[in-house]
Amino acid sequence: MKVLLAGANGYIGARLIPVLLEKGHTVVCLVRDKRRFHEQNNYSDKVTLLTGDLLKEESIQSFPDDIDAAYYLVHSMAQANDFAMLEALSAHNFAQAINKTNCRQIIYLSGITNDNDLSDHLLSRRHVEDVLKEAKAAVTVLRAAIIIGSGSSSFEIIRDLTEKLPIMTVPRWVNTKCQPIAIRDVLAYLEGVLLNDASFNKTFDIGGPDILTFKQMMLTYARVRKLKRYIITIPFLSPKISSYWLYFVTSTSYSLAQSLVDSMKNETIMKDHDIDTVVKRDCLTYEEALKLAFNKIEQNSIVSSWKDALNNGYLTSGFMDQIKVPQNGTLEYKVKQPFKRDSAEVLQNIMAIGGNRGWYYWDWIWSIRGFLDKLFGGVGSRRGRTSSISVSPGDVIDFWRVLLADKINNRLLLYAEMKLPGEAWLEFKIIERHNQAFLSQVATFRPRGLWGRLYWYLMWPFHLFIFKGMAKRITDFKEQKKQI
Repeated sequence: MKVLLAGANGYIGARLIPVLLEKGHTVVCLVRDKRRFHEQNNYSDKVTLLTGDLLKEESIQSFPDDIDAAYYLVHSMAQANDFAMLEALSAHNFAQAINKTNCRQIIYLSGITNDNDLSDHLLSRRHVEDVLKEAKAAVTVLRAAIIIGSGSSSFEIIRDLTEKLPIMTVPRWVNTKCQPIAIRDVLAYLEGVLLNDASFNKTFDIGGPDILTFKQMMLTYARVRKLKRYIITIPFLSPKISSYWLYFVTSTSYSLAQSLVDSMKNETIMKDHDIDTVVKRDCLTYEEALKLAFNKIEQNSIVSSWKDALNNGYLTSGFMDQIKVPQNGTLEYKVKQPFKRDSAEVLQNIMAIGGNRGWYYWDWIWSIRGFLDKLFGGVGSRRGRTSSISVSPGDVIDFWRVLLADKINNRLLLYAEMKLPGEAWLEFKIIERHNQAFLSQVATFRPRGLWGRLYWYLMWPFHLFIFKGMAKRITDFKEQKKQI
């Protein structure tokens, strides 16, 4: 069958593609930029790519007439005032484009909405369901609660809280019940309802076998990890304080923290098990899903992460066009570090920067900068890396976004997502000339007004020590191999 997938670069979409390919389906992916997809996926030559921004109807390439089914896996966790309107517009444009094809089914992954007084985001999910049902094709909706898997926002938040805090004072929403489901089971249901006549024009709740409170999920995580944790509930913590609490303790952004706290007031438990008559499956328990996520992390095989989603602003569209650092109106600090070792080893050090490896020199300064960024509403440095051994355009590295990771031309280009009075780039490149190799390291800053220039010159003494020390350590660093 020929299947269209909208949201191919997202957390769910990136994992669904190999499942569909393994079943022998022809997969057509709708993406905003083909270059990012090619860079991130090793199966890009096995799918057909279409480009288009669903918020801009005129930008969407025509869908093939012979599409049999389509997945709509486009979600927003943004906290903008008009996010619900934008989600509805995206769904409407998708449905209109599908109507021009022979598509028989649209499959949408939504959220469980069986509670009263739904959060704004759950209400938006429900509204998107209604918008998609205006299409001529049959619509199948799968509603899930928390999805547990390596790289999922829910798993990462539970991990951050439980790993970092031996004693937690938490708001009362930790006693809200939900029905978590493993990412593996979500993918199985998504594939199982594909052109399954029994699923046409129906809505199904999906979930694992456990019904747990958020408190129970954190304590179960602690038990699996053999950690002693104590949780104290404070009923008077407001949603705003709770959002800030999540924001500062975990790697999540403030907008995502707001969305999660807002939604955590609602119980997300399956109302029925009608899905069992369509797709028979014994789902993993919460504990089994946790252990599977741990295994993926230990094997450095995290396929996708919630952090891959691009921020608003500079990187919203066409960010691959920004791989050429601007020259006009910018300030630069350059380091040229010669080295005599194998260039491949130095490149490996460059590509492993950030996350658990750190920044090679004065890591404590980078940590302070990340903390200050959090104080001013930025992303901070807790996001780390999706993988410690590979990096692709669009990945995050602490408070940077990867614009280019070119192993052929020995170049890594990062763009700063921290709060700044301007824009910043950090480029690493290995240059080989006349039997001599150099590491070129260039920090570029495009200031915004007088305060931007003042900021740059205030940081100059730190740049002087940090960037020189970092370049030397990158060229000298040798990873210690573990003794077996």
